[in-house]
Amino acid sequence: MFALRRRVDAVVVNSSSSRSLPPGLRGAELLRDPRFNKGTAFEPAERRALGLRGLLPQRVFSLEEQCARVLRNLATKSDALERYLYLAELADRNETVYYRVLVEHVAELLPVVYTPTVGEACKRFAHIYTRPRGMYLSLEDRGQLQAVLGDWGERDVRVIVVTDGERILGLGDLGANGIGIPIGKLALYTALGGVAPQHCLPIVLDVGTGNAELLEDPLYIGLRRRRARGEEYAQFVEEFVLAAQAVFPGVLIQFEDFATDNAFGLLERYRERVCSFNDDIQGTAAVVLAGLEASVRITARPLSEQRLLFLGAGAAGVGIANLIVSAMVRSGLDEARARRACWFVDSHGLVCSARTDLAPHKRPFAHEHAPLPDLFSALQALRPTALLGLSAQPGAFDERCVRAMAEFHERPLILALSNPTSKAECTAEQAYRWSSGRAVFASGSPFEPVEFEGRRHTPGQGNNAYIFPGVGLGVVASGARRVVDEMFLVAAQRLAQLVPQEVLDAGSLYPPLRDVRAVSVEIAIAVARVAWERGLAARPRPASIEACVREQVWTPEYRPYV
Repeated sequence: MFALRRRVDAVVVNSSSSRSLPPGLRGAELLRDPRFNKGTAFEPAERRALGLRGLLPQRVFSLEEQCARVLRNLATKSDALERYLYLAELADRNETVYYRVLVEHVAELLPVVYTPTVGEACKRFAHIYTRPRGMYLSLEDRGQLQAVLGDWGERDVRVIVVTDGERILGLGDLGANGIGIPIGKLALYTALGGVAPQHCLPIVLDVGTGNAELLEDPLYIGLRRRRARGEEYAQFVEEFVLAAQAVFPGVLIQFEDFATDNAFGLLERYRERVCSFNDDIQGTAAVVLAGLEASVRITARPLSEQRLLFLGAGAAGVGIANLIVSAMVRSGLDEARARRACWFVDSHGLVCSARTDLAPHKRPFAHEHAPLPDLFSALQALRPTALLGLSAQPGAFDERCVRAMAEFHERPLILALSNPTSKAECTAEQAYRWSSGRAVFASGSPFEPVEFEGRRHTPGQGNNAYIFPGVGLGVVASGARRVVDEMFLVAAQRLAQLVPQEVLDAGSLYPPLRDVRAVSVEIAIAVARVAWERGLAARPRPASIEACVREQVWTPEYRPYV
């Protein structure tokens, strides 16, 4: 399953983010500390000086040999969840080997440490829990959050990923079990973006859960109460944000997997106050915009000529549409025309101006049109160039929908973006088969290549991992005080530019996942440039922004202790 290889081009040594061995850490205690443990890679002189003689087998192994052992063990695991658990255990005992394996095998392991496997891990998190790998801030800690955050072992935290667990992927309310999402996201910040692990902190805000099954589970790890709402919820989040800023000044806060109303509300409340963004709204938007921009090289249809039909009008869908509108306006369209290029279907049919039941975030896309009851009727009436699924409704893009898209356009765009894979609106094989091989397809979770009528189609994965690690690295490198929409526009543009022609020829809209670490650095350079050009950076502008960013990239390498 895994072939040992070394990606020399991915290695950028950053000694400034390396940690010195704490005074007094030695012997068995050192071997139990994943931040500093080298395991069998400790050299003889280190073993003598650090009290490790007799605690390790005699032979000294290189980092590459340790990684080879990990890959052999991974290959013996029977399913993805077993591989997830094995890698989690590895992270708990040797951080360097864990991240080295991720860096060098990202294409194979991204689906294991993140979507789709992380969804299954979150559903079962209470039952597979072994040790904390983040912080659990509960309503019972109200009034003490600053002190609680002060108990985190690392002081130089630069990125926090936080969730309240209410809308985990397409799986719904998983409460405190949702901690698996911040853990996975921050593993990617390090492996793909080069943000040193000591600068990362996963957090779940435990405000209860509306999931009755979890409340009845004797092993559930969170508060046994119904989910907080209203002022109680708002005050708790406010205390968290203020406490995080006090304990970790200038920290970037990434809001993740909040329910739609809270996602939009928190983004608007904090985007101008603290350095923060919402990955479901802004990160997803950027990766989808990048796919649309890249598709121009396949369809010859520029963004300004697209008509987009979204199934699902939640945080992700509306966030995508808002960023697309911004991109269209930058290309010369007026805003009203750009908004009319984006149409939505929700659970009650076409989002149109005649409806009186629309949430505030949907109203900017409620255009003049007769009401329509469902996706297929909207598709027939609007004849969109692209069909985007963010509904978590598997099978929603059925055969008649895909065939209709293929009748309207020679190269229809079919983007089944819901996560995990089980929630995708259609599969890659269905999109290609029902469109006679003409669809340009991308999904939120991975699908294998499809052979159809003698041609191999390689579906692209519109994974936020292409965007948020680079954005975070750019923010950290520049010391940006705010995250602005322009950063996501330039991130999307840079990502689209980095798709090789041969990849587009195979049908994919995104670069190979094996290149995502290099892609993240390029995105970080573009984001950092925005920070300095817009006066948002707390750090003095360097002579070379590119060199400054590259110097920030942390790479998993052992350093000598003696």
